[in-house]
Amino acid sequence: MKLFVCWGTFPVPIPGGHACRNADVALREAGWEPEVIRVRGHGVGPVKWITDGRREVERLSGQQAVPVLVTDTGEVVSDSKAIIAWAADNPASASGST
Repeated sequence: MKLFVCWGTFPVPIPGGHACRNADVALREAGWEPEVIRVRGHGVGPVKWITDGRREVERLSGQQAVPVLVTDTGEVVSDSKAIIAWAADNPASASGST
């Protein structure tokens, strides 16, 4: 399982928290231990800085924005809210792996 994030999964003092961190926390609380891949750059907004990591995210998901989850079965889940919902619906204990 791979979780593509921007610069990291650190907490930030903004309402709702940081999307990449929120996705990582939800996966870990569901018992998963994703490989976190930092793609850096900026994939959204008026100024974009596209890195090789962002290009890989676009190849996988059709977009440059992160977070993006790629499960061990190859399912691609984009957007922190969708990843959080996926984690809630797919606890690691139910799959027999982490």
